[in-house]
Amino acid sequence: MPQAQTPGGARIIAITSGKGGVGKTFVSANLAAALTRRGHRVLVLDADLGLANLDVVLNLHPKITLHDVFTGKATLDQAVIQAPGGFNVLLAGSGMVEYSRLTPEVRGQFLSVIQALTPQYDVVLLDTGAGISDVVLFSISLASEVLVVATPEPTSLTDAYAAIKVLAMQQKRQHVRMVINQAARAGDGRAIASQLQQVLDRFVSTESGRPMRLIHMGDIPADPSVRDAVMRRQLLLLQTPGCPAALAIAQLANKIEGALLTPVT
Repeated sequence: MPQAQTPGGARIIAITSGKGGVGKTFVSANLAAALTRRGHRVLVLDADLGLANLDVVLNLHPKITLHDVFTGKATLDQAVIQAPGGFNVLLAGSGMVEYSRLTPEVRGQFLSVIQALTPQYDVVLLDTGAGISDVVLFSISLASEVLVVATPEPTSLTDAYAAIKVLAMQQKRQHVRMVINQAARAGDGRAIASQLQQVLDRFVSTESGRPMRLIHMGDIPADPSVRDAVMRRQLLLLQTPGCPAALAIAQLANKIEGALLTPVT
């Protein structure tokens, strides 16, 4: 079951996708920068334990990764480092084949890391792997909210639907949030989300018997500045903060702040 936010603990948001190559890690990193700019203490945890690439996106070369924490070679404090943009990251290290399967040991280690980190932050973003493997679904299960990243391509939307269906059936989620990346025109994402909602209404019901609710959080427009930032391994919000895609990510951060990060009174 999705965990609730605890007093004094971080809001955990899983950023996931049905397929790879849709810009999920790009969104995670730049959203973290935008939330940090708004005054939140943010950590991005690279939860793609088998094919991690958050370090590539941020141009970081860590000497200590989550692998070292899991094997007892380093402490958690040693593994958490600051990224450009002012937020913290915990990098997984690519090619960790032994962590691409969800063994009881991996489950326990991952859970203990999350429990140790959440009191120190306002927001923890879990940059999960793509798809619906056991490791991905377990990572998502630790989050109170899920943000699905998709592009307008039919394969991306088909895989996004499949992932959302699994989250409704296996994790009893009542809703998921969605952002459409690489949108060609204004309004495309809202139309896509509406079409997906119609399919969910017909074929996917939640534990309460109601349809899974898809909450459209916005679109990130197709923007040549994004490719340039990715090739330079720089955050878009730092390199070209006034470009359309950067402004859209800032707006996404604003929506997430308003919906999820209002202080509990």
